[in-house]
Amino acid sequence: MKGRYQSLAAAGAALCLTAVTLTGCGAVDGLTGDNEVTLRVVAADYGDNPQNSSAVYWKGLAEGFEKDHPDVKVEVSVYSWSEVDAKVAEMVKAGKAPDIAQIGAYADYAAAGKLYSTAELLSVKTEADFLAPLADAGKVKQTQYGMPFVSSTRLLFYNEKLLADAGVIGKDGKGWQPKSWADLEAAAKKLKSAGVPVPFALPLGREEAQAETMMWMLAGGGGYTDNEEGYSIDSADNIKSLEFLRDKMVGQQLVGPVEPGKLDRQAAFEAFTKGEVGMLNGHPTLMKQAEAKGVKYGMVPLPASDGSPQPAMGVADWVMAFKNGHREQSGKFLDYLYQPKNVTAFTEKYDLLPATTTGFQAKQAATNGSAAQLKPFLAALPSSRLYPVGKKSWAGVSEDIKQKIGTAVQPGGQPTKVLEEIATAARAADKG
Repeated sequence: MKGRYQSLAAAGAALCLTAVTLTGCGAVDGLTGDNEVTLRVVAADYGDNPQNSSAVYWKGLAEGFEKDHPDVKVEVSVYSWSEVDAKVAEMVKAGKAPDIAQIGAYADYAAAGKLYSTAELLSVKTEADFLAPLADAGKVKQTQYGMPFVSSTRLLFYNEKLLADAGVIGKDGKGWQPKSWADLEAAAKKLKSAGVPVPFALPLGREEAQAETMMWMLAGGGGYTDNEEGYSIDSADNIKSLEFLRDKMVGQQLVGPVEPGKLDRQAAFEAFTKGEVGMLNGHPTLMKQAEAKGVKYGMVPLPASDGSPQPAMGVADWVMAFKNGHREQSGKFLDYLYQPKNVTAFTEKYDLLPATTTGFQAKQAATNGSAAQLKPFLAALPSSRLYPVGKKSWAGVSEDIKQKIGTAVQPGGQPTKVLEEIATAARAADKG
């Protein structure tokens, strides 16, 4: 959850971690002995510093699995979100696909016949536990290949003190409910007048440009696809959304000193936790990061352009198993990965939403701490819109968006031209 989860003072540099490889056996090939198999796993890092890197979680998971399966060793390589998808693509192209990958898209690999289906891998109990909308999103031609790992929806975060000091809300810092984009623009102008460095952070850098873009498209009445699931990237609603960002937010210098196309999500998050950002779209992991720095914040849905009801964006990150001849071992590891205790351990560590029914029910039942704060995100999940991840073309389209969308909102940018270029390539790839 492309969905994904990765300082402004450092010119918006993204967190780019060197791959962390975890293994207890030292072997690098598929077979380490006559009866011993090594599973190679590639995973994304959801942490924002070395101390809370996902490598810690995967190390514990691998060790726990190996205790129960002494004939299987697990070697995990953890990469930052800005590079993990490309790393897996390189490995596949070189004929060295990992056994299991936890990344942002699966459909292109499924369409190429490179993945095991979930029915070939998982126990009936594990397969039935996925939340239905997410399981459906993991299907290509009615067969599920993508296993949702975690999910998330997005809300608009705001710094209570900054908005109160700027006169946007009362001194208690509570209760702001923007109804339209005009409200966002007005609030951003007040924040700018009050000297806030970044009134509204707009991260359209490579890390998660496809997500930030989709949030604004949905709020503007559009989206990446139409009701028939055909690409509608260049729709009139989408063009208007980017024109608003170009003219009202960027054009009036309400987004800070780093141009959106060079600002990554985690850099924006870090600036928010330093008290430099008034508003930004965020996922649940920002709660813990802000609380750790003592930033008091509020969360509300990103309003629609005209105040009309619109769906929120939902994100799921995906697990897939490549056909490397280790189907049985991969299946056992995946059943272990999706055990409720392991799902809960990961979602609690990063304040994310589970992708399983048992995990979802546990979150709904929880009333204390971060679990209670997650309720607005949970409420938005059932009706949210996900990326068109079932399209084999989506991985390439997402990359195209990451490379080009920032130019559309620059002063003098051409949203119509940029969106038409992306849409034309997307439709061609979809047909191909």
